[in-house]
Amino acid sequence: MRFEEFLASHPVFTLDELSRAAGKRANPWTLKATLAYHRKQGRVLLVRRGLHAAVPLGASPQTCPVDPYLLASKLADDSVLAYHTALEAHGKAHSVFERFHYLTNKSTRPLVFRSRRFEGVRPPAALRAKRKEGFGVKTQDRAGVAVRVTSLERTLVDVLDRPELGGGWEEIWRSLESVEFFDLDKVVEYALLLDNATTIAKVGYFLDQHRETLMVEDAHLEPLRKRRPKRPHYMERSRRSRGRSVAEWNLVVPVAVAERSWEETR
Repeated sequence: MRFEEFLASHPVFTLDELSRAAGKRANPWTLKATLAYHRKQGRVLLVRRGLHAAVPLGASPQTCPVDPYLLASKLADDSVLAYHTALEAHGKAHSVFERFHYLTNKSTRPLVFRSRRFEGVRPPAALRAKRKEGFGVKTQDRAGVAVRVTSLERTLVDVLDRPELGGGWEEIWRSLESVEFFDLDKVVEYALLLDNATTIAKVGYFLDQHRETLMVEDAHLEPLRKRRPKRPHYMERSRRSRGRSVAEWNLVVPVAVAERSWEETR
């Protein structure tokens, strides 16, 4: 493959991808020299060691756009866009953030690129133990590149499980409420798979609040009720602020969530 053809089909690429495209007979030193040449010519932008972005003809390496979702997907070979980043990738986030999260089993350092911060997150321990890290992982096309991202069903549970990675309660509620349809059987299956009573209760509480709009039935809620905490748990354990007790789910819900206080500012 000619280098220009490679750049056209790889807006963001790793050195390993370039090596595979060049073939087994390609000389590694020649590839590095080719990259160095095209960087000098302003056709390739170095993001970090081993990771590059193609610069469109006529554009400046300093100002050319680089798709942050493609970038996040290349920061580890097992990268999966997740949490609020997955909501954004699906076009369902209420707000656009400058912080991007991806799942990976690899040890990666945070990257700051053009004021955006990219952070790797380990998959939940329960999934790793059951070898179910791939549950609810979908492939999405971005500029002709296959990107892995958590499904909306998995993302619903994930952001309730770790609200600090979902942008906070208001952002989570508003984002999830923009989704017209969830496969509720998959939501329930994944929530139970995480095997965390507090998370299960949070999922049950959210679905209970949205019975009509999401067509939630008792058959969806009953398995969650059976696995809710045996005594009241705070919805966010790290911030045990004043809350409202919801007996059905043994959950202490922040007042702002229970009263949907953000609606007062609309």
